[in-house]
Amino acid sequence: MIQILVTGASGQIGQELQYLAPQFPPFQFHFVNKNTLDITDKTQIDSVFRMKKIDYCINCAAYTAVDKAEQEAAQAYQINVKGVSYLAEACYKNNAIFIHFSSDYVYHNAINTPLRESDPTTPKSVYAQTKLQGEEAASDTGAQVMVIRTSWVYSGFGHNFVKTMLRLGQERPELRVVYDQIGTPTYARDLAQAVLDIIAKAHIGTVDRALLSGIYHYSNEGVCSWYDFALAIFEMCGISCHVQPIETKDYPMPAARPPYSVLNKSKIRETFGLQISHWRAGLQHCLQQLHNR
Repeated sequence: MIQILVTGASGQIGQELQYLAPQFPPFQFHFVNKNTLDITDKTQIDSVFRMKKIDYCINCAAYTAVDKAEQEAAQAYQINVKGVSYLAEACYKNNAIFIHFSSDYVYHNAINTPLRESDPTTPKSVYAQTKLQGEEAASDTGAQVMVIRTSWVYSGFGHNFVKTMLRLGQERPELRVVYDQIGTPTYARDLAQAVLDIIAKAHIGTVDRALLSGIYHYSNEGVCSWYDFALAIFEMCGISCHVQPIETKDYPMPAARPPYSVLNKSKIRETFGLQISHWRAGLQHCLQQLHNR
């Protein structure tokens, strides 16, 4: 049986992986969070890999407080770089594949067409810098590393833009949302499903296991601004809150945001034969999930 370690299991992607796990009976999952495995402790990591005989490590653990990272650079580095390198090193020692999530924030440039994995990275914030450094640190261990850069992640779990908009839309008659940051939302369940489908295809041999290496992009399809995203949330839920479009300069934040981070998904789609749904379809599924609760 394939042994899969999932770190950061309390986060959005981690919880979606837990939801989907029963649909993959050939896999035995080991879900851990910061309370059960400190990824900055090499001894703990080595112990888990040795005891569980891990074949894949899906790393969902990360320091994601983008603005707070500007004041907590050391903590962000410890989790996003050192912790990632320790996990990858353990994968190398145990011949396991390391699947690691990174961010569209590593791109902050003047390219205004969907970004390819080969496009230059120019991280501007502490968070973005540590995410890129984490990718590089993992690769430097010699492990087989698959980096998946994603964007604008949300789900029915945890804190995210969708749940914030639903709350504020019920509380306020009007909201101001930036319209000059362009990207694509990612429904965490779609991303989790894609990762498990890729592992399943490698397991049965329909794709070469060696392809689970290098950098890939994944988000839902389509393009929008945060303003468009908010409008869609309210439209689908019948919320009458008025949304006022504003520029980024009118809503200053400690950490710089990429003005354009639409990801080109052709590489992951063609390599693994994935069908990727439009972001509005993902949003509809997420809102239905929240409604069913």
